[in-house]
Amino acid sequence: MSDGRYFFALWPDEAVREKLAAINRQMLSKGRPHQSADLHMTLVFLGQVADSRQRCIVDAADAIVGSTFTLHLDQTGYWPRPRILWAGSERTPEPLSQLVFDLKNNLTTCGFEPERRKYKPHVTLHRKAVRSRSGVIAPTIEWRVEEFVLAVSGGGQKGAPRYRVLQRWPLSRGDESTSDGAAGPHPTGDGNV
Repeated sequence: MSDGRYFFALWPDEAVREKLAAINRQMLSKGRPHQSADLHMTLVFLGQVADSRQRCIVDAADAIVGSTFTLHLDQTGYWPRPRILWAGSERTPEPLSQLVFDLKNNLTTCGFEPERRKYKPHVTLHRKAVRSRSGVIAPTIEWRVEEFVLAVSGGGQKGAPRYRVLQRWPLSRGDESTSDGAAGPHPTGDGNV
């Protein structure tokens, strides 16, 4: 694997990305706004990854059987300690919670320690932000989630996207209220991992 920090994430489509970018512009904070192309929702952060763990990470993702779902981004917030402005969801859909749990569980076989903090679904809009109030996103942004990705950060030229998607895994289609997992995911790559 190349240098950089690796993470599994949800990657929004262009329509969701444009709505998030518009909210970011409306918040008008000093700091470092994320480029539209870099907006994502981290599922599991891996950090730097040794080549010897490459196959194990892909196998962990290959074993996921999840279902598609709709994520309702309905609020913005500010975390003062990391100075981050974010957009997120008041309620975490069960298929998202299960996806995060399964990824963490599968990655323990690769030697990764699962994060102990409760998962808070959010999209970072702005880093090193000046204090901002929390707010409501109206109308709610509806994000239909049909896949998850493995991505890497780092090394881009100034002004270029900071993150790069390495590989994608589709989630099975079906009723949002059920997740029988009959159709397992098959990875589709944007490049070799």
